[in-house]
Amino acid sequence: MTPRTSTTPGHEKCTFHHDLELDHRPPTREALLPDMASSYRLLLTGLGEDPKRQGLLKTPERAAKAMLFFTKGYDQSLEEVLNNAIFDEDTDEMVVVKDIEMFSMCEHHLVPFYGKVSIGYLPQGKILGLSKLARIVEIYSRRLQVQERLTKQIALAVTQAVRPAGVAVVVEGVHMCMVMRGVQKINSKTVTSTMLGVFRDDPKTREEFLNLVHFK
Repeated sequence: MTPRTSTTPGHEKCTFHHDLELDHRPPTREALLPDMASSYRLLLTGLGEDPKRQGLLKTPERAAKAMLFFTKGYDQSLEEVLNNAIFDEDTDEMVVVKDIEMFSMCEHHLVPFYGKVSIGYLPQGKILGLSKLARIVEIYSRRLQVQERLTKQIALAVTQAVRPAGVAVVVEGVHMCMVMRGVQKINSKTVTSTMLGVFRDDPKTREEFLNLVHFK
């Protein structure tokens, strides 16, 4: 093999693609920790703090590692998480998994929002391992998000996975950007839903799903 002498088309502006590289290998996210820690250190200084005082000495590194964990969904793909846990099954009855815990980061203020997700789908010959529905929630919630987009991404992922007759997703979230700043309404909750296929077209199917989700 000989090194490249020119940049691969489409990567002209890519900061990770140098002329002498044989392959396109961006750094791992862990390799970004020093730069992220440096940014947190600068932030602390900007706040008027002394990043060298005892209580803050290791805070930049801790904060950088925490942010990588909060956004680990960027390292995950639907195919990897499903891991072939899709099974042939002659059933067309509704499958519902509700109250899946969800933690995410608001992309507008970089503060958390959290809550629960309920997912329902109508199989068409294929079902998904139940734990994989929770895994799908993890993929998309562990990214910088808005709740409206998160709700739709989960529904589309289930659709892609098993091609059901319909998918329904309801997300109920508490947003710390509303609780801690701005209007400071500590008891407010945001509810979003995405209805695809039969759940959008058939009111009775949608009602059955909503009744199951709200049944205690």
